[in-house]
Amino acid sequence: MTLSQAESTSRARRDPEGTRRAILEAAVEEFSDHGLLGGRIDAIAERTSTTKRMIYYYFRSKEDLYTAALVESYRRIRDAESSLHLDELDPEQALRVLVRSNVLHHEQQPAFVRLVVFENLLPEGSVHLMSEEARETNRRAVELVDDILRRGRAAGVFRTGPDAPTALDVQQVISGLAFQRVSNRSTFNQLFGRDMLSEVESPRIRRMIEDVVLRFVLAD
Repeated sequence: MTLSQAESTSRARRDPEGTRRAILEAAVEEFSDHGLLGGRIDAIAERTSTTKRMIYYYFRSKEDLYTAALVESYRRIRDAESSLHLDELDPEQALRVLVRSNVLHHEQQPAFVRLVVFENLLPEGSVHLMSEEARETNRRAVELVDDILRRGRAAGVFRTGPDAPTALDVQQVISGLAFQRVSNRSTFNQLFGRDMLSEVESPRIRRMIEDVVLRFVLAD
């Protein structure tokens, strides 16, 4: 064992949770740049100044680490949403704040967007979010929206009836608009001359996304 490897092992023993978080953070970056197939454990070890052996101690395989990084990326956006105290706001404002948080998270975490793109491009489809942990983590998003819609309908400000959007409908619209703004930034700019993340365009597009979601649910 080299001196650097010994130092890495010593740090891991002193702060195992910190080491695990550092590995996950590096894995998110590596896999978002190269995907599961192109991502390298050696590169993750270099990013964290640790060893492959230490990485495999925390995560049994490359695929297990990739799955953990993917789930962790979703957990971060769900945790951000859960910290907004939306139940303390009136329904319209709560939905605007939720949309705003989602849009900003995608904007500030492009690695998350790239990682999700890679996951959807896998030949076998998305098979790394099949765990109950992953589904429970993301179930919170729909539950938040459902609570906002329920309160808004009770107050008479949101649409009701068989044609009213469900919580999953609203979540899909929010996610689609927030995600597309980042994932399609370059192609949209080249084709239409609009950089959706530029200082000039961002404020208008953020408001537009908020308005689109609100108009989707507001009562006539």
